[in-house]
Amino acid sequence: MWSSTFDQRLQSWHQLRSRCRDLELESALINIDDWWKKSPWSPYYLHWDDRITWPDPWQLLSDNIFCDLARGLGILYTIVLLQRPDIFDCYLIEHQNDNLVLVNNEKYILNSSSATIVNNNPNIEKPRRRLDSKEIKKQLI
Repeated sequence: MWSSTFDQRLQSWHQLRSRCRDLELESALINIDDWWKKSPWSPYYLHWDDRITWPDPWQLLSDNIFCDLARGLGILYTIVLLQRPDIFDCYLIEHQNDNLVLVNNEKYILNSSSATIVNNNPNIEKPRRRLDSKEIKKQLI
């Protein structure tokens, strides 16, 4: 169940990050993906063309409106703030009609409708848009 108040969401998100710092990478990513998939879905909250005005993670949790792009952005924020040495690249991409988070040379795909995060179909076509975790790091850390 998704927390109803901002303070509860913030505490839950903090607990998620704390838990995921010590888990094996795949388990951590599964936990992150599952946590964000429980957020209340709404269509058309964020758009790639408005990237300069996207909310930071705290504002995202406060707004409590999660389209697929907002969920992907939340996943990316969560991964960046973990600062795990075993995550060496991470991207949020627009691919066809999906907003996916790719981790470690596309080995893992999060924010997908698939039940698994392990990429069984490498070679994702060139994405229309892409946000590198390095850009997010500059803003957050």
